[in-house]
Amino acid sequence: MDTIAKLCRVRRVFSAVLLFAAASVAGAARAEEGHPLTVPDTLQQRIASCTACHGVHGEGTPESGFFPRLAGKPAGYLARQLKDFQDGLRKYGPMEYTVRHLSPEYMQEIAEYFSAQEVPYARSPLPRVSPEALKRGEELATKGDPSHQIPACAACHGTQLTGVQPNIPGLVGLPYDYLSSQLGSWRTKTRATVAPDCMAEIANRLSASDIGAVSAWLAGRELPSDMHAQPAGSISPPLHCGVLGATGDGA
Repeated sequence: MDTIAKLCRVRRVFSAVLLFAAASVAGAARAEEGHPLTVPDTLQQRIASCTACHGVHGEGTPESGFFPRLAGKPAGYLARQLKDFQDGLRKYGPMEYTVRHLSPEYMQEIAEYFSAQEVPYARSPLPRVSPEALKRGEELATKGDPSHQIPACAACHGTQLTGVQPNIPGLVGLPYDYLSSQLGSWRTKTRATVAPDCMAEIANRLSASDIGAVSAWLAGRELPSDMHAQPAGSISPPLHCGVLGATGDGA
């Protein structure tokens, strides 16, 4: 990723932190002046630290590719990610701090809120890749690579790659930068989940060029007319994944 994109990411995070700090200082000043600070006791107000980066409705930041979309993702998946940040399995300082003291019930409430949001998808910038790389990306996403024991993305993430209820996220509509960085994070062990961590296994079977190819194809794929996740039990994952429980679909 180029320097300008990295600087944009840092600036967005820093701006969110400054906004939160400014609000805190303003509130303290009003209290000192004898004006009690009234904050609406609503979920929308309480998740302001989420929406500052992920968008008012969890639409993400497709223009930068850094903060992923939360809107419409399966609630079970979103709640699991919050728990993974809380348990230190996923590494990102602002998220780890935000969820540190949240109860399981509250994390589930947040997950269900964003899962229920219906907002349009926006396309993200794509890198310049060769036709051969895009063909390889399509093969990995739709057929896999049996010679390297790599199952197709569609085998777990749904026939249209829009996810499967209640625990498998969609991949289409996500930015290239986010997709490639997360696959890289599984390889470097800065992202993990409960064992057996099937995504870590798959990511480590992919080459660096494979990660770029499949991320580019997924990010540039034409969006299906129905972006909702498939019903629970509609697929049978080829690997045993800890996040899906004993039945394979998390049900």
